[in-house]
Amino acid sequence: MEAVKRGKSVGILFTSFLISLGIISFLAVYLPNSFTSNQGYRYMDLQIPLESEEECDIFQGEWIRTGQNESLYSSTSCAWIPEWKNCFMHGRKDTEFVNWRWKPHACELPRFIATKFFEIARNRTMMFIGDSVARNQMESLLCILSEEEVPTEVEKEDDEAGNWTLYFSSNNFTITFIRSIFLVKSEEIMINGSSSGSFNIHLDKVDEKWAERLPSTDYTVISSAHWFFRKNYLYEKGHLIGCVHCSEPNVTNLGLGFAIGKAIRSALEFIHSCENCHSLMTILRTFSPTHFENGAWNGGGYCNKTSPVSNTEIDFGGFEWELRNAQKAEIEKAQKKVSYSSADKKFRALDVTTAMLLRPDGHPGSHWGNQWNKGINDCLHWCLPGPIDVWNDWLIALMKMEARASLHL
Repeated sequence: MEAVKRGKSVGILFTSFLISLGIISFLAVYLPNSFTSNQGYRYMDLQIPLESEEECDIFQGEWIRTGQNESLYSSTSCAWIPEWKNCFMHGRKDTEFVNWRWKPHACELPRFIATKFFEIARNRTMMFIGDSVARNQMESLLCILSEEEVPTEVEKEDDEAGNWTLYFSSNNFTITFIRSIFLVKSEEIMINGSSSGSFNIHLDKVDEKWAERLPSTDYTVISSAHWFFRKNYLYEKGHLIGCVHCSEPNVTNLGLGFAIGKAIRSALEFIHSCENCHSLMTILRTFSPTHFENGAWNGGGYCNKTSPVSNTEIDFGGFEWELRNAQKAEIEKAQKKVSYSSADKKFRALDVTTAMLLRPDGHPGSHWGNQWNKGINDCLHWCLPGPIDVWNDWLIALMKMEARASLHL
């Protein structure tokens, strides 16, 4: 009889063990946030079911007014805001533009959490390549991250638009900005020793300033567009093939979409062929629109709106959409190349164009301490804090997706 009781007890214990094991297995599969991998990543809480990630486009949605300040930092808490992007410092009175958050149509976009970013980016490097708008995004990221850890400057050129590198020692994370306004090689055309504002652009040769740093980089965020809006001349194999914004005899105006697409293609092809670049994730940020009204930037244009506009008020057939589509086409080509090869590289699009077309209220406008061009409004860059901060919500979302994919979740 005693043996039977012991047998029943063992059976009950074994059954309980199986049930507990089943519960643990269920949690491991369906609640990945609770576990940490041996690679140091925490399984990410993107709030999108794994099977529907491809169906949820986090870049298509609407701005939702929350009635409260959505900023993760303030114009006084962040030491990395350039004065001319600190709109409150320069007299902006309304605060409505920081009371909105981005809501994708098919899912939720979690806010940026610095500790989660460092979990992914620890022991790694990130490089932003582009113009002053690319630097604008990096400054936003620095402001968010510095709430968790204050970085130290490793490199900074005297010119505010120049190269800049900072280091987060506690997380062994390095972030760099490389000024490369076309991504490809270019020379400014000088007339009688003075700047002409025009460039010779070599569409088939990447800019060495960022190319030489690529092998030591884990995340690369590239973007280029606004400097193409000048009278520029386009070259391939050393020969003039056309121009943009010119009307000269025997020179074909090839258009912005062609020029920007070719420059991005050269950059992406170089990255794809880089033999010493391992586990490199390249993120192409699409065109960031300006919002000049009643004139160009140098013709009295301004941007005085204080709230977002609706989807029905923007033109999805305008040049902004043409440029965005040209950029998207090139990143999709790069993604297909990787899918058919064994290259240890990833390509993603940070598709900001739609959301930012809706935010004419987020620029410095007249509130930017204009020391270079008196009386000119800045409807190109973005206030800090401001709508641009969502770019880094999207950035970490892409990094989370890639981290999860690398763990075969």
